Amino acid sequence: MTHQPVAGPVPARHEYDVVVVGGGVAGLSAAVSAAEAGARVAVLERSVESETGGNTRYTEAFLRMRSVDEVAEGFEDTLVDDFMGHPDPSVVHEAARPAERRSALYRATHTIDPDYVAALSEHAPATLRWMAGHGLRFDAVPTPFLTRSTTRLAPVGGGLAIVETMGKAARGLGVDFHFETTARRLAVAEDGTVDGVVAQTVRGPVVFAGSVVLACGGYQGNAEMMARYHGDRALTSRPVARGGNYNKGEGLEMALALGAATSGNFSLFHAEPVDPRSGEPEAAIFCFPYGVLLNQEGERFVDEARGTVDAWYERTTRSIQEQTGGVAWVVLDQRGLAVPNVMSGVRTDVPPVTAPTLAALAEAAGLPADAVVATVDAYNAACPDGAGSDPLVLDGVATSGLTPPKSNWARPVNQGPFVAYPVMAANVFTFGGLRTTPEAEVVDRDGRPLAGLYAAGELTGLYYSNYTGSTSVLRGATFGRIAGANAAADRADRRTPAVV
Repeated sequence: MTHQPVAGPVPARHEYDVVVVGGGVAGLSAAVSAAEAGARVAVLERSVESETGGNTRYTEAFLRMRSVDEVAEGFEDTLVDDFMGHPDPSVVHEAARPAERRSALYRATHTIDPDYVAALSEHAPATLRWMAGHGLRFDAVPTPFLTRSTTRLAPVGGGLAIVETMGKAARGLGVDFHFETTARRLAVAEDGTVDGVVAQTVRGPVVFAGSVVLACGGYQGNAEMMARYHGDRALTSRPVARGGNYNKGEGLEMALALGAATSGNFSLFHAEPVDPRSGEPEAAIFCFPYGVLLNQEGERFVDEARGTVDAWYERTTRSIQEQTGGVAWVVLDQRGLAVPNVMSGVRTDVPPVTAPTLAALAEAAGLPADAVVATVDAYNAACPDGAGSDPLVLDGVATSGLTPPKSNWARPVNQGPFVAYPVMAANVFTFGGLRTTPEAEVVDRDGRPLAGLYAAGELTGLYYSNYTGSTSVLRGATFGRIAGANAAADRADRRTPAVV
């Protein structure tokens, strides 16, 4: 008996000009920008409406800006100087050539594109003014960092204000939002142009036709992809906030299936030190420069104060993740707790472990008491006698003859009662992503733009060895706006009959 294949249901089809995948800062900026250009726009969001916005919903959304009209000092240099390994100089030197003379190898090379960074620097101020025109207000709001290496602004109300304000603007422009709708693959026309998204909805598969802007974040919410790219470190990290669990990597996978090029370091993610006991978003612990960090063996393993905490916390967090179980403990005494505003850098909602002595503290924390006491005694003996210490600037008060050293704020930890907080590495977003042009076009591995496909936000690769703080939300907004405008223009061009 011959069995005939049974055809599946024909997906419903919705016609739009621009389809935006993701409802965070990049997706909302793209949707508003495209709608302002006259496009019919759909936003596809896998979450329920009450949790829309991904990471953006939960972040404080700091922006590396001197003012709304000017990026911070050294903005471009800090991004471009990120260590990228040792790329072939015969390829990367082409960055100095005019764009039209650069080879396909350069256009698809796995390095930071200085033209992309220049576009971010150039368009960021105008993007913030544009967002302000839709009702957002920006100000120099307090940060959790007692010592800082750069200037920052933030939207008043944080990322939630972005989601609510730009979402309202999008709805006012007629943008359609489709919640509980997960993009599965890209639809491609016969000429190879990306022409829509095949998505899964609660009612079944649906094709959303139009030029596509991918703005659906990285893959930190996908355990398989985390293990694929990060190995054992996947087990000892988790998304920094609930919204990151929605970032499961489909945007990356569907673009790679079409031969998209990549950028950014796939072996790293933006790591933030958080209390593993807390379920609060960004339950960060930034107070470690004023105490000591101990691993599960009761030993110090890293210089707790190599520089300003905002510039060094990520690298310190990676050292924490390398310890047994991916967890360490920051121990503070009364001197550390007396640092002005030190608790502004403690965002957990769970109280610390407390005890009158170091031995009792170790026992309460489940650490070997003898090792903890010996480690802290050795640290105290290496601290300079009677040296003054200014906790608000890099003071150079360092240990002597101790490995690892402590380069600043090396004051004894000997005034009980003592407190301790556990710290683990939270995954804010993944570094590896799609390579895009300054026009937010996704390029293939031959450096050619994939027609009809744009991307912005954490889905796009930029960072290699260290996150340039307070740039993620900024680039999501900036390139989201660019992607939306260009996707709308692209669709309009395709609707216009050719003149013969």
